[in-house]
Amino acid sequence: MNSKNYNKNNRKFIQGLRSFKDILPSKVKKLINKKGQIYSETLDNWRYFVGNDLFDISFPKSFKNENKLGSSCLTVMVKRGNEVNFEYSKNLVIEKINSFFGYDAVQNIKLVSFEEKNEEFKLKQSSNDVTKNKYKKQISDIKNDKIKNSLLELSKVYKKK
Repeated sequence: MNSKNYNKNNRKFIQGLRSFKDILPSKVKKLINKKGQIYSETLDNWRYFVGNDLFDISFPKSFKNENKLGSSCLTVMVKRGNEVNFEYSKNLVIEKINSFFGYDAVQNIKLVSFEEKNEEFKLKQSSNDVTKNKYKKQISDIKNDKIKNSLLELSKVYKKK
């Protein structure tokens, strides 16, 4: 990538491929750095913040940045029945997150409970492939056996992930 400075216009032009962050306006960059980075780093390091016991029963849902009316709040989904366990360790999680970022990134954690699906529903859903019936019919109409088998295998592999 070559960079050229033109003195007449006082603009700097870059030839070649540019990174995505160079294309964005400066105001959008600031928003992404503030809000997006905190949430993505929280997702990446969630096991470190909460520990193995709470990692199995909770995950971060969203992050709301501070504004004039309120403080920054992290919304956490917790399995029904385990809210008390997470409530006791909420201050410790806030301290770990803030020490990780080096400033008060999160000031409050809001808990939202969810109920895990029944085992029967999980078994029923796991037996089905990702492809829906209308797509299975279209796949079965394909004459080439290699393509047909590869599409069915792709749906099975996608289901596992």
